[in-house]
Amino acid sequence: MLTEPRAGRLAAWGNALIAGMVSPDDAAVAIVGDDAVHRVEGLPGEAGPVGLTLALGRLRALGARGLRVALPAPGHPLGLSGPPEFNARALEAEEAVICHGATLGLVPEVYEAGPEGDVHVEVVWHCLAVREAPPADVPSLGEAERELAEALRDATEVLTRLDVAGSGPVAEAALAAYRARAERGREVLAPGYPSRAVRVLEMAQRVGMLISLAYENGHGGAVSAAEMAARGEALRPVERTARRAQVAAYNSVVEERERGVR
Repeated sequence: MLTEPRAGRLAAWGNALIAGMVSPDDAAVAIVGDDAVHRVEGLPGEAGPVGLTLALGRLRALGARGLRVALPAPGHPLGLSGPPEFNARALEAEEAVICHGATLGLVPEVYEAGPEGDVHVEVVWHCLAVREAPPADVPSLGEAERELAEALRDATEVLTRLDVAGSGPVAEAALAAYRARAERGREVLAPGYPSRAVRVLEMAQRVGMLISLAYENGHGGAVSAAEMAARGEALRPVERTARRAQVAAYNSVVEERERGVR
């Protein structure tokens, strides 16, 4: 969770494009980000892989009125609606995009080549059939915000006592890098998203960053088996809540359109 999921970028900027708030080229550039290139294969009517600009236009022509994010994990099919074949691919990738208004979904496959520090990244989005059904376990923005605050309160005491959030120069450098990135690029979401969605996503990303630090920094102050188990018990529900909050933020535009808010 140190970085935003590619599915989040695709859904956010795809939704902005569908709403007419950005151009196709600008949306494609934002989705690709630091990667070299993104392609979409398996689109109905296309014999081979196509670029993002063409793919987004084709999805609109096929009936897509919005894009939702899924961030599944083992035992938690967050944002998925089936069928099993699609769910399995999405679970392997740990992310997916599902079209609202068209029974299609996109799962990324990432290819990396080159030495450390000069890695060339290509992404192929596999377009597959999905089931038209409500996504699994996605809260509203309000629910996500409340759940995230409650989870943090419940876990803070345990995390602090066990020193699982890390300390010292490595943790401080990671925190500083996160803050610098957050200040440098305030477009956490694409144009058209409500301010509450931006707030929820920023909070979820901060929580995710701290969880990542906790796992990367070994056992921290947790020296006994019981303390290490307590650390895991404290982190797991917070991590799950942060993922739910991320999905709620990315999907908020589609949910509001369905309710006629926007």
